[in-house]
Amino acid sequence: MLIEKRIKELGIELPPSSPPGAMYIPVKRLGNALFVSGQVPMKDGKPAYTGKVGKERSIEYAEEGARLCIVNMLAAVKAYLGDLDRVVGIVKLQAFVNSETGFDRQHIVANAASELLYEIFGKAGRHARTAVGTNQLPLDFTVEIEAVIEIREND
Repeated sequence: MLIEKRIKELGIELPPSSPPGAMYIPVKRLGNALFVSGQVPMKDGKPAYTGKVGKERSIEYAEEGARLCIVNMLAAVKAYLGDLDRVVGIVKLQAFVNSETGFDRQHIVANAASELLYEIFGKAGRHARTAVGTNQLPLDFTVEIEAVIEIREND
């Protein structure tokens, strides 16, 4: 439970994993890879970060939302695996940022998620990443992040 201890040291509490809102599953395993469905910044079952980044919402606001996406992602992975210490490393993130026309700092928003994963997992938290601007996300969320995670077999 070293990873969960580290999460607590950072002052983060993992919420219960949210059930999917449609016909999909939160996590799909293929070999030693977990494909984690897009996670949004929900808190207590409600949208916590909504709106377009640029004029309507600040980069800092979106960064907070991106960090919450990671917290929710880890909650989904823990619910699937039972133990976050089975995570070998984060392979890839794909971040979608609800962006005003002309906003070109999606990589900065995504970096908040990358930094949190590094704080939690150290070098194993380093990953490949794509940051994409979009003109709309479901329920007007500010950001959505999906991931590919390498895991070890259950010992």
